[in-house]
Amino acid sequence: MAKVFSIAPMMEWTDRHCRYFHRLLSQRALLYTEMVTTPAVIHGDRQKLLGFHDTEHPIAVQLGGSEPVELAESARITTDWGYDEINLNVGCPSDRVQSGKFGACLMAEPDLVARCVEAMKRATNVPVTVKCRIGIDDQNEEEALDKLVDQVLAAGCDGLTVHARKAWLQGLSPKENRDIPPLNYDRVYRLKHRLSHVHIAINGGIQSMEAANDHFQHVDGVMMGRTAYNAPHVLADVDADLFGDERRPDLFAVAEAMIPYIDEHVAKGGRVNQITRHMLGLFQGRPGARRWRQILTVESVKPEATSAVVKEAIAALR
Repeated sequence: MAKVFSIAPMMEWTDRHCRYFHRLLSQRALLYTEMVTTPAVIHGDRQKLLGFHDTEHPIAVQLGGSEPVELAESARITTDWGYDEINLNVGCPSDRVQSGKFGACLMAEPDLVARCVEAMKRATNVPVTVKCRIGIDDQNEEEALDKLVDQVLAAGCDGLTVHARKAWLQGLSPKENRDIPPLNYDRVYRLKHRLSHVHIAINGGIQSMEAANDHFQHVDGVMMGRTAYNAPHVLADVDADLFGDERRPDLFAVAEAMIPYIDEHVAKGGRVNQITRHMLGLFQGRPGARRWRQILTVESVKPEATSAVVKEAIAALR
């Protein structure tokens, strides 16, 4: 089964500017949107919520919802927008998500999740996947995950990404839910061993290409989250280290390639910092990285800022 490396959907982070930037670092990575709720897809500003640059392919949209009819309509809409995959969020533990009855709380309702997947599959011809946790609260990790997975697969789910931690819906913040519940990679490995024919990806605490390669010995997919965002230079190694490609992009060339993109965004009335905020960690650990971050942080928020800010920051590194 073909291996897939992906960059996790992250609220407030993986917007279209972030994804364009990440695509310059890796041609192989599967990119994800931020989670978009079904009411927003159906009734909101679709260009703002769903628009993406052609270079972002392959790209998946992550939907948040629990109403099969709304998810089916959202699947039709996002298919028409050209997404390569539609993913259902069954893993986010935030209070806001719980109040909308979607995200990790759905792990307690595998029957409903299966109905949602079935409705989405009827509405689209692109792959429908699920991203979940290994369990929530006091659930038994063995029983709960198997029950959810078996039911969504019976409904037609094309693959799963499993965050190898439980989510505690009461008592822990979303940030704490990313760190405090212990990682249990072996549980995801056992799931893959049981379901050898199913595409299973792993997520949670993965910080290097070496770690990703280790996981690929057990599962089909590896999803990297915060490390990919906070230290995006690691993505420059994806194509070569994970897929054997000769391409290993130069970080200076990537920074310079963002300049015309910024110019186009500013010409349309956008602000420089809407893009450069995603670029702060590009040179992390290298001489001059602090000055790079400082220039981008301070100068790009000014009303008159242009792509010259990036040129200045690049010059400070050389």
